[in-house]
Amino acid sequence: MISKAQAFIRDHLSRVLPDVAKPGRYAGGEINMIMKDAASCSLRVALAYPDVYEVGMSNLAIAILYDALNARDDTFAERVFAPWTDAEAALQAADTPLFSLETQTPLFAFDWIGFSLASELCYTNVLNILHLGGVPIRSSDRDERHPLVIAGGHCAACPEPMSPFIDAFVIGEAEEVIHEMIEAWQPLHVSSRADLLAALARIPGVYVPSLYRVEAGSPVPIPIRDEAPSQVRRRYISDLAELRFPTKPIVPLVEVVHDRISVEVMRGCTRGCRFCQAGMITRPQRERSAAHVMELSRELIHNTGHEDVSLVSLSTSDHSEVHAMVDGLIDEFGSDGIGVSLPSLRADRDCVSMAQQMQTVRKSGLTFAPEAGTQRLRDAINKGVTEENLMAAAEAAFGSGWRRIKLYFMIGLPTETDKDVIGIVDLGERVLALGRSIIGKAASVTVSVGAFVPKPHTPFQWRGQDPPDRIRAKQSLLKRAVRSRGLVVKVNEPEVAHIEGVLARGDRSVADAIEIAWRLGARLDAWQEHFHYARWQRAFELAGVDPYRTACRDRGYHEPLPWDHIETGVSKGYLRNEDRRAERGQLTADCHYKACTMCQACERWLDERRKPEGRRMKPRGGGE
Repeated sequence: MISKAQAFIRDHLSRVLPDVAKPGRYAGGEINMIMKDAASCSLRVALAYPDVYEVGMSNLAIAILYDALNARDDTFAERVFAPWTDAEAALQAADTPLFSLETQTPLFAFDWIGFSLASELCYTNVLNILHLGGVPIRSSDRDERHPLVIAGGHCAACPEPMSPFIDAFVIGEAEEVIHEMIEAWQPLHVSSRADLLAALARIPGVYVPSLYRVEAGSPVPIPIRDEAPSQVRRRYISDLAELRFPTKPIVPLVEVVHDRISVEVMRGCTRGCRFCQAGMITRPQRERSAAHVMELSRELIHNTGHEDVSLVSLSTSDHSEVHAMVDGLIDEFGSDGIGVSLPSLRADRDCVSMAQQMQTVRKSGLTFAPEAGTQRLRDAINKGVTEENLMAAAEAAFGSGWRRIKLYFMIGLPTETDKDVIGIVDLGERVLALGRSIIGKAASVTVSVGAFVPKPHTPFQWRGQDPPDRIRAKQSLLKRAVRSRGLVVKVNEPEVAHIEGVLARGDRSVADAIEIAWRLGARLDAWQEHFHYARWQRAFELAGVDPYRTACRDRGYHEPLPWDHIETGVSKGYLRNEDRRAERGQLTADCHYKACTMCQACERWLDERRKPEGRRMKPRGGGE
């Protein structure tokens, strides 16, 4: 039975879509899209990705949750993405609310709206999606008539800047938590919203901001109800072998960012890069077996027709069976034209050899991430890559037929000097000279340099971020240091990184600035053509937020932090010790191969694995 709202939307779509760019973003009807009888489902969920379709459809978290929720008989999950500006204008001109792709249901008609927050630069898109969908943007303005607004993803590690807009955050991995939330919601959704939120707060890993207050003098939220814990502990899946994985994902009808099969082979990373939030908040490291990956890949290839399999994780080349996975996929599917790829490669000969195996025909380019231009600074950030490693990898790459190498670096890192900045160009020049000695002038090197943004729950969470003017000065220093025409240096707008830094480490007061920026027109800030720094400057001014104090000052080790109520597993003492080691330029070994570094992320995991009914983990370098 089609509602009046659905009929209205469908009628307007036929007139609106021909006038917008890429109408396939809003049409739905893709291969493997799930349809259900909505009337037979007690819970309807709109999975919202706060960026455009091409980006959101490449997000594995959305695919995993879409599959997991729709596997339940009582739940129907649909999708919605941020509209491009032309579609937003068309919707508003037609007085049409933003809708789901599956059934063209307006967002206000759903029971839940679930956001995956992968980037702080998408925060204004969250507000825009809610507003266009007919849902009040602030939690305090919603009641029993409105959808429950939930959010998760890496940005939930510091939820305060978005806390006034979200009813409940999922901290950590959601696959188990969402089912517990549904069981809590079922008997209470027809009663008071306050009782429902209290019930959700009892679930480990769920943070309900409205049950906390922030007092003057401290940015750390304090519980105001017994159901709300003083610290919310991150949830994670102990054993990936027991975790459902989507083997019949939607095949987009328009080109997306990652147009391929993604098989998640591992979660967590123990390399210990001190700048990397993802590596710190996703521990412990857990693998899928090569046999399991092969089984999933067969199903995915059969169900999608894609011609490329990407083995996804934070550091796939560190998987204990990476060679078995790559060899197995190439042996079984290579003759059918199915390619294999890894999202990132270590800078060493072994990884280049593996890349050569995966790209036997087209060798367009290889990417490595030294991150810093000198060995001193690479040691300070615990990158674990030497110039010898990089040059050996580059020599193997150029010698194997690659013509282009891309190198990723950051500027604005803690303890950085001008010598470290110039070292980026010097290292790029040496790689280029090596390439030209092997293949001549066909060799080219691109150096891509981003501005470092300190993130919560990392050893550098206490460090101040370089302000935009300082980053620009370092960018100028880089460009002046270039000597060879074959070396291309690319940089990003430092103001974008500055806004990211404010949103990443802000407290609850930053929410007012986010709302003001949105009302001033900020949206799609991750897209260069839509980012306007002046809007954010005005928003901070009107909200009374000092962006430089929030992002650019050093913080004391004993200073309360806006994210102290979120426990990700890695102890604050470990992070503090790692920051001190950075100051001294000391490396910390990867515990996957060496002794335990006492970060404490594995303690709960080990306890669970030691239970009589559980499996024991395999001993690693330092024993169990």
